[in-house]
Amino acid sequence: MTWSLSIDPLLPLPAIIALGVIIALVCAYLLFVGMRGALIRSAALALLVLALLNPAVLREDREYLPSTVVVVSDNSQSQQLENRAELTEAAREGIVNQLKALDGIDLRQVSLNDTSMESGDGTRAFTAISNELADVPPERIAGAIVITDGQIHDVPVTAEKLGFSAPVHALITGREGEFDRRLKVAKAPRFGLVGSTQVVQLELIEEGTPQPFGNRAEIIVRRNGDILSKQFIASGYPAEIAVEIEHGGQNIYEFEVEALDGELTPLNNRALVTIDGVRENLRVLLVSGSPHAGERTWRNLLKSDASVDLVHFTILRPPEKQDGTPINQLSLIAFPTRELFSVKIDEFDLIIFDRYERRGVLPLLYFDNIARYVSDGGAVLIAGGPDYAEANSIFRTPLGRVLPASPTGEVFEEPFFANVSELGLRHPVTRDLPGAGESPPQWSKWFRLVGANVQEGQPIMTALGDKPLLVLSRVGKGRVAALLSDHVWLWARGYEGGGPHVPLLRRLAHWLMKEPDLEEEALRLSLRGSNLLTERQTLANLVDPVTLTTPSGKTEQLELIKDTSGHWTASIKADELGLYSATDGAHTALINVGPPNPKEFLEVVSTADKLSGITEQTGGAALRIGGDDGASLSLPNVIAQRSSAQYHGNGWIGIKRTDASILNGIDRYPLLIGFLGLALLLGLLSFTWYREGR
Repeated sequence: MTWSLSIDPLLPLPAIIALGVIIALVCAYLLFVGMRGALIRSAALALLVLALLNPAVLREDREYLPSTVVVVSDNSQSQQLENRAELTEAAREGIVNQLKALDGIDLRQVSLNDTSMESGDGTRAFTAISNELADVPPERIAGAIVITDGQIHDVPVTAEKLGFSAPVHALITGREGEFDRRLKVAKAPRFGLVGSTQVVQLELIEEGTPQPFGNRAEIIVRRNGDILSKQFIASGYPAEIAVEIEHGGQNIYEFEVEALDGELTPLNNRALVTIDGVRENLRVLLVSGSPHAGERTWRNLLKSDASVDLVHFTILRPPEKQDGTPINQLSLIAFPTRELFSVKIDEFDLIIFDRYERRGVLPLLYFDNIARYVSDGGAVLIAGGPDYAEANSIFRTPLGRVLPASPTGEVFEEPFFANVSELGLRHPVTRDLPGAGESPPQWSKWFRLVGANVQEGQPIMTALGDKPLLVLSRVGKGRVAALLSDHVWLWARGYEGGGPHVPLLRRLAHWLMKEPDLEEEALRLSLRGSNLLTERQTLANLVDPVTLTTPSGKTEQLELIKDTSGHWTASIKADELGLYSATDGAHTALINVGPPNPKEFLEVVSTADKLSGITEQTGGAALRIGGDDGASLSLPNVIAQRSSAQYHGNGWIGIKRTDASILNGIDRYPLLIGFLGLALLLGLLSFTWYREGR
């Protein structure tokens, strides 16, 4: 409750002023000439002027509002190092208890638990303060206290940007003398041709060390978990590391530098670069032993794939065919056997023999070349018909030693369904093949199967009981497949509704050419929204648990669950930015969540420098609250004070106590209007007459 004086003139103020001037002159003249009763007359006239001003006493009924203080606890990733998290929580409890003991304080608390998973903008304390105080008028804000390691990434340049006039204090965790070494990706390509060499530019940064430039450190380069090289780089200078793109799809390169003794954390000594391998067009050689109904199925499929360069030969005239036509009158192209199977064989990614049988076109030496080509990393597909069961079968060449199925000599010509085997239900080539989930399968029948025994490999499709239909095998560094029927063209022609020949044959070809997504045994990490998905592709019936390591070094064992497609998966929330790694002992997977250089681990040494500017401008202080060991707590006292230029001193920090209030009502008491004013005026006039009468 407050009292004040109010004036509400009964006449226009200029008129009252003019009247007052005239009365003042008259009173001055009366006093000058010494007229009897001049003082009483002057007082009466002055009272008349005051009455026209209509003075009144106001009584205001006000309710004073509490002053709002926000306490920000920085619980970001850099605050999880050493014992900063425990120190932050102890400091928060101490500050909160002191503020609660003060009268008229509206306390608000903010915890910075997450950084932006998409942008990696780091710790944004002042954005959080602005959001928390959005519903508070600026005149009610008493200040902000931020408990942090000082690594704040949205500090305003000037105090005017805050939107309020109150002190900002920073209580710094961590210890004096911290130092840290980190690896930064300066430049890295996103794509590269398979087989090419790309350059990744790295910077080794040492913060807080006596000599931040020129220190040499060993760096280990890994690709998909395998060590590629070890070399030395110098701190403070860009270093260029050459890496080779091994395969199509993601090539994950990990760079790790040795740790310094006593450094703050080794977690940021690693960097991850993902380069998508882009193949130049895959080169496929298709050799058809003779024209047949299914020949164009392979040709059309491979020609429709923009990533494939196809070289196709059909043997129309075997050497034993003699009809008397002169050679110079034939329009056939001679089969360039030496060029294809000796000189340029290694340039092909896949060789397909479609119903090929030995007719003396290819000498046995070239089949030996093809077997070597497979062992060295090449791929061969045998699409066999009756030719595979005959005496001139391609199996009865030096190539036979790498083929996965040996013919029995039988050919079964009867209607049957091509079935996906139990193993094939889990194999990426035939898993989720459209129509395979029904019994019988929702596709047309075939009418010819070559009898064969599996020598070495995986029968992922069967027919007529458990007889192998499609067999896959690995030989040395290469891969081989045998399709023991030449009736896949019935699916392509739409016979009885057809079947999924495109996904089957395309997956088969790309598996042979080592497409990473079609690997039978693989461990993968991927980000689905804010969740980290761990996937295990395997042909086994059981899998081992996966150990996941987070960017902050925490480990968690994941029990994988089998889904309907045969994948084993586990999902957790990715609440940290940086490098995650997963391993089951045999396989390793890596993924970088967020940008390549997340701000949370880009700078981790505690400092007051970033916040000292804004604290000084607002009259606050930036104080280190940890002892030399970073564990003992030295907390300042918190007091409330009226508006001041400085809100800190030796051992204390202050908040601004505001005068904001709500006006509930006003009572007005006129002074010279009504009975009181009339009584005073009449009293003076009466006294004047009385004085004149004497």
